[in-house]
Amino acid sequence: MKIQKIIIAVPRGRITKECKNLLNKTSFAPDPQLFNDSTRKLTFNSTNKNIDYIKVRSFDVCTFVAFGAAHLGIAGDDVVQEFDYSEVYAPLDLNIGHCRLSVAALETLLDKEDPSTWSNIRIATKYPNIAKNFYAKKGVQVEAIKLNGSMELAPTLSMCRRIVDLVSTGKTLKENGLKEIEKIMDVQSKLIVNRSAYKTKIEEISSIIETFKNNIP
Repeated sequence: MKIQKIIIAVPRGRITKECKNLLNKTSFAPDPQLFNDSTRKLTFNSTNKNIDYIKVRSFDVCTFVAFGAAHLGIAGDDVVQEFDYSEVYAPLDLNIGHCRLSVAALETLLDKEDPSTWSNIRIATKYPNIAKNFYAKKGVQVEAIKLNGSMELAPTLSMCRRIVDLVSTGKTLKENGLKEIEKIMDVQSKLIVNRSAYKTKIEEISSIIETFKNNIP
């Protein structure tokens, strides 16, 4: 009987180097091509014949895991909370990919505003659910414009009053005339697991979780 391989979803993008350092310490280190930006391959073997990797957009890791296409994945708190899939279990903080999810606005408008009078606000973001929940606690209704990049342009071009986006150094905001005004949450990467897969492969997946735990930087 052929054993179905465990599949781990790894994000492309800003945390590639940290993922590489973490995964290469494990007994299921991936094919080095996983970290090659020029390759178009999306599936990769590992040093463990029963474990494979897939490389996907960081914002899609949760979806691949939630729908069972991958058994485990590495995803940021921001993505986990935005989608809030009931089928996704996040047992472990990995201590990589640190940044924050914040609200930012044009510096030139801040002195002319009184947010306490607002009942609604238009926000550009790739996190509409998080933005709506955050402002709902303030009694403000959000009209979210979904953008996947170049967020800093939106307030400059009068598309919205605020943006909600990931911030690391704040340099991009500053260079585009924006100021970080409120932090919504600190973000780091988590190991996530498909709940159904965990129940059917509890021994194998528990072993993988334990290996990650022993190699957290």
